[in-house]
Amino acid sequence: MKIEGALFAFFAAFFLVVTVVYWLLSGEWTGTVCLALTMGLAFMIGFYLLATARRMELRPEDRPDALISEGTGEVGFFPPHSWMPISLAVGFGLTALGVVFGLFLFLIGLVAVTAASFGLLFEYYLGLNRTQGQTLGSLRAMGEEPTSPRKFLA
Repeated sequence: MKIEGALFAFFAAFFLVVTVVYWLLSGEWTGTVCLALTMGLAFMIGFYLLATARRMELRPEDRPDALISEGTGEVGFFPPHSWMPISLAVGFGLTALGVVFGLFLFLIGLVAVTAASFGLLFEYYLGLNRTQGQTLGSLRAMGEEPTSPRKFLA
């Protein structure tokens, strides 16, 4: 994380210089404020990454003597498919149309966005897909049965 933190710290310093030069050459407020906010965002991300890197042990990416094999292993679970982003997009669409056509559609859109957000958040914790992120061996070790024999990591 040190490399990423240093990169964002460099971006913050770069945008600080660009903001000052832009203000001196143009005197325009809108662009200056946008550049200053960009600098602040880069600073916040860089500070967070550098502060977190100090508390963590070094990752293989941060060590010059690390081997490629040290970075192997399980990265995490990535869902293979999901219908929830489509329902979330429909909810946002209804909410946007509600701004144009009336409060009733806006409220229906908010309900749809809330339901889709909860569905997206808890999709792999409840129902048919609740055990999809585990292997069959790990499920049997926990004493659970798979919810569907087709949806598992072999």
